[in-house]
Amino acid sequence: MRVVRLTDTRAKRFKPSAREYSVQDKTVPSLSLRVYPTGTKAWTCKVDGRKVSLGRGDLMSVENARRACLRLQVDGIAPRRDLPTYWVFVEDVWRETWSTRCKPNTVREWDHILTRQLLPAFGSLRLDRITRKAIEDWFDAYSASAPGGANHALKLLRQSLNFAVERGLIDSNPAGSVLLNRRPKLTRFLSRDEIARLNAALDQHADGRFSVQADIIRLLLLTGCRRNEIVRLKRCEVDGSRLRLVDSKTGPRTVYLSPEARAIIERRMMIAPGAYLFPSPLNPEHPISDDLALWYRIRREIGIEDVRLHDLRHSYASQCVMAGVPLPVVSKLLGHSQCAMTLRYTHAADRDVEVAAERVGTQIAGLLQFG
Repeated sequence: MRVVRLTDTRAKRFKPSAREYSVQDKTVPSLSLRVYPTGTKAWTCKVDGRKVSLGRGDLMSVENARRACLRLQVDGIAPRRDLPTYWVFVEDVWRETWSTRCKPNTVREWDHILTRQLLPAFGSLRLDRITRKAIEDWFDAYSASAPGGANHALKLLRQSLNFAVERGLIDSNPAGSVLLNRRPKLTRFLSRDEIARLNAALDQHADGRFSVQADIIRLLLLTGCRRNEIVRLKRCEVDGSRLRLVDSKTGPRTVYLSPEARAIIERRMMIAPGAYLFPSPLNPEHPISDDLALWYRIRREIGIEDVRLHDLRHSYASQCVMAGVPLPVVSKLLGHSQCAMTLRYTHAADRDVEVAAERVGTQIAGLLQFG
């Protein structure tokens, strides 16, 4: 921890970093300025071994923070009975900060986590009564049935309590040190042989009651789109050889169609009765359910039960890379906002790596002989 004589000018100069840090005041050693990665700054005072928040750094001068710290050391820490419950904090304070800025899908997902998990577990507790043990007990119980869902819920709980810390409502985040469940890195993608077997299996279902699902699965492989981008595709988003998606995960984006993908889209444009290209058989005004039963049936038929539907997107990216498509172009094709995200999707099959190694080795050996 840095120790300096804090002034208002110096306090303004401290910049946020990837992790929060504190700067101790040389004049009043029990006073520190905590700087969060979000850029928020807060005064804290160490009293009886505890760190107590005094207020926002941009709303309280150094001199006022020193007076408050010294007064607290003399008077001691009074119990804080004005703190809201987690339920009140979420509904009246925290939710307003993101509900109007996040995408509708994100709002629905977070509201679902709050309603089903966080509010039932912690809603009745005052913010300062939410302990690490209570969080660990809830997290362990949830992890027993859904480790991935527990991770998502814990991250959201951390985010909400971090905001409570920044607002000076609590001194520290009790969820900050709770470890997430370790999850396997999923890098599965289809080999060329598996793609051929998948294509043959889809051909068998091109007609009949699974024809709509077969078209969806084939488009996912041909375009690298996300599931909902195809399942919820609307007629108005088709523009010749392009799809102009209004609301993808990263916002509006353009998907360029190969001749094979365009043929499927054009056929659906002639068949689909309403706004959606893949309508529900029960109500044409709604998209088909994204629980694609055909996918699970085909996986069993061709022996790829470890492949997820999202791995078709991995496979598309992998084929792009092996075809020599530059990474920035692959990133644009996938609709990623950053190339770093694309690296997680790009893989090469072992046989292709082996062939490349033999080719490069032969070329270098020829150079060595020439020398």
